[in-house]
Amino acid sequence: MKYNAVLLAGIVGWGVAQILKFLLYMLANHTARLERLVGSGGMPSSHSAMVCAALVATGRICGVDAPLFGVMFIFAAIVMYDAMNVRQAAGLHAKILNDLKRRFADPKKADHSEKELKEFLGHTPLEVFCGALLGIALGFVIPV
Repeated sequence: MKYNAVLLAGIVGWGVAQILKFLLYMLANHTARLERLVGSGGMPSSHSAMVCAALVATGRICGVDAPLFGVMFIFAAIVMYDAMNVRQAAGLHAKILNDLKRRFADPKKADHSEKELKEFLGHTPLEVFCGALLGIALGFVIPV
């Protein structure tokens, strides 16, 4: 059977990380939040798991001296940097804006249908590191 091992590794990395994210959230908060199965942010980073699993699979197939491995390495570094910095900052900004919106909401206004901004966007360095380790491990497990 033919399949794309790099694509499979990335999908498995993302899926395993999302399941772990859901279970860890449920253990920590004593409640199941289905959004954690597909949502961004949280422990471990599914973005990091996905790109690192694909990176390792690429290295196993093409070799670490191949130009494609270099491209995948740069891509993984950009994704993890973005998750840790840009998206993390955007999540913190959303939290502050949501707090301000609640604080200054007009209690006489009957319509409170305006949705809050999504706060789970980015990752801490530890979440990115754990996602990367998970992805690296899975990249070695997927048959190439």
